[in-house]
Amino acid sequence: MSTLLSVKDLKVHFITGGRTVRALDGVSLEIEEGQTFGLVGETGCGKSVTALSVLRLIPFPPGKIVGGEIRFRGRNLLELSEEEIRSIRGKEISMIFQEPMTSLNPVFRVGDQMSEVIRLHQGLSRSQAWDKSVEMLERVRIPAAQRVVKQFPHQLSGGMRQRVMIAMELSCHPYLLIADEPTTALDVTIQAQILRLIREMKKELRTSILLITHDLGVIAEMCDRVAVMYLGKIVEMADKKNLFQFPAHPYTKALLAAVPALDPKKRRGEALLEGDVPSPINPPSACRFHTRCSYLLPKCREEEPVLHQTEDRRWVACHLYQ
Repeated sequence: MSTLLSVKDLKVHFITGGRTVRALDGVSLEIEEGQTFGLVGETGCGKSVTALSVLRLIPFPPGKIVGGEIRFRGRNLLELSEEEIRSIRGKEISMIFQEPMTSLNPVFRVGDQMSEVIRLHQGLSRSQAWDKSVEMLERVRIPAAQRVVKQFPHQLSGGMRQRVMIAMELSCHPYLLIADEPTTALDVTIQAQILRLIREMKKELRTSILLITHDLGVIAEMCDRVAVMYLGKIVEMADKKNLFQFPAHPYTKALLAAVPALDPKKRRGEALLEGDVPSPINPPSACRFHTRCSYLLPKCREEEPVLHQTEDRRWVACHLYQ
């Protein structure tokens, strides 16, 4: 498979109260065509900032992309004009946000909002775009789509609003769908339905997916390849099977050990995470994880580990493997 999205040494800083927060500090990853790529880590590690950077939606001020490149289908998105990047958003790259109620305009009907996107990127007439909206709602299994298309967002349940967002973002058949915590605000049964729907639509439309979540269960169910983030850096990246069966980085091991298991004998050792995530304003020197690591070496306090390839297409940033 060929590479669809390539992010290299991406750096994003936020200026707050006269201090600089290095939200992303040299992030690199690749997503292949037809692949579901998972980005996992604790809250505040930089997952959503990575997604917003791909679409160049980092608010300025206070945020700014200060380095690196983002290549999508061969073009560096950071070199495009504002008009050029707007033509890509929604058409070639779409994004589903955590809470659809904040993404949908409360004063416009569902059909009006979907039609606007379709008309903008596909050049259809008003009636054609309306029909296309109904068709997409039916494809995401919304019952009575002819009625729902005339309703306002507040008249729909959380699960229905998320289905509307999926229908809207896939209406232009994007090459890449970014799903940022798409099931966070939903109950368990609706979560399963939404994930199944995303998987089915991916297969039907042959869309690649960047899935952002803190839920390892979602990663295990949905993804082909996974990157683990900590304090603005990727610490490990591997195929899903290798990551879950043979985690390498101490942080990855700690995340997997913290997952509850019905059978205590099947737990992946003891949970190793202690303490809180350090402040991104003043992160630890050298290895950023060394303040919480159970495998601490003297070198970890003196030198920052480099993300390097070990085996089985795995990349890991840890002195234990250098």
